[in-house]
Amino acid sequence: MRRLFPVTDQTAPTRSAGSPLGVSGEGDETASDREWSLDELADAYAYPEPGPGEPQPWLRANMVSTLDGAAQHEGRSQPISTAADMRIFGTLRGLADVVVVGAETVRLEGYRPARARAEFAQRREAAGQGPAPAVAVVTAGLDLDFSLPLFTSPLVPTLILTGAAAAPDRVAAAERAGARVVIAGDGMGVEPDRAVRALADLGHTRLLTEGGPRLLGQFVAAGVLDELCLTVSPMLAVGDAQRIAGGPSLAVPRRFVLASLLEEEGFLFGRYRRP
Repeated sequence: MRRLFPVTDQTAPTRSAGSPLGVSGEGDETASDREWSLDELADAYAYPEPGPGEPQPWLRANMVSTLDGAAQHEGRSQPISTAADMRIFGTLRGLADVVVVGAETVRLEGYRPARARAEFAQRREAAGQGPAPAVAVVTAGLDLDFSLPLFTSPLVPTLILTGAAAAPDRVAAAERAGARVVIAGDGMGVEPDRAVRALADLGHTRLLTEGGPRLLGQFVAAGVLDELCLTVSPMLAVGDAQRIAGGPSLAVPRRFVLASLLEEEGFLFGRYRRP
């Protein structure tokens, strides 16, 4: 893996004797890729340090897209991913307090509980976090299989984010399965800004959403997304797959700024932050 941006004295092209500018010489560490350790990835993707006063929530999204804009292939993101992408996926989870995901993505991707990983144990303990992030499922109808391990055997109880008008029998079923139901809307659905505030009220300020596209679109439209971690896969999928975010278009597109860019085997790993 190589860091392409921001450019530092370690990443800038160098010239050895007899080599043209921009062509690395033998023995230049930037000449060949190497696999970054999880510690290096954790440093590269660290959440912003909290400012003075009460910690503020920071919502980041992690998505993957092909060159032609497909966020999935045949309904799943795995076919357009890579091993490096999965290392970053695990790192982002290892840093988060809670993983926020839409109900449809839970069903399509076969979501399981987040697991504790020894590689992140020391970091999490120093940050005052539990052994693993909770998973928070955003759902209006609670049309979920509560017999799945996500609900029956998580290390940290799974959260259900729903509206005040959710069907009482489905709420009761979720609670019987061991999930914690959190109201984040006055009607059937969830209001994105209230979801972020509700999670922060529970002490979850390092927020990570893994989609799907409709949920990400709602976070973007509500103006509560702080950061997008986007993997650009060097693949073309064609078809009619969804983009990384869906929903009504914005009156004015939201501008984000590039914070960092990594590369491995043609895959680009960018971090974009709200200005």
